[in-house]
Order: sequence, then structure tokens, then C-alpha cells
Amino acid sequence: MPLEAGLLEILACPACHAPLNDRTADETPELVCTGTDCGLAYPVRDGIPVLLTDEARRPA
Repeated sequence: MPLEAGLLEILACPACHAPLNDRTADETPELVCTGTDCGLAYPVRDGIPVLLTDEARRPA
């Protein structure tokens, strides 16, 4: 279930403060940092973004 557009506009990567790309419609819902040096992917559990760097998936 995609996040509301208004919510996505105010969320940013906690590590580098770049905007996040909404991939909540995928099989594994997550928000992916658009920063070129960062790229962390934050999980979305039960429709709630978990914006903790310890919980983020590192880019492959």
C-alpha cells in the first residue's frame, strides 16, 4: 500500500537527508534513499516507515 503523497514529501533519509523513493507497492515494501552516496533502504512495516539506520538495508 503506497504512502500518502503528503507524508512522502516531508520524509527524508535520516542518514543523509536526501528525499526517499516510495517502493511500498513492491513485494518487500521499503523507502529507498535517492542520495548517490547513501542508497539505504528503510523497511515499511504495517504501513509505518521504520526510519532507523540500524534497521535499513545497505545497497547491494
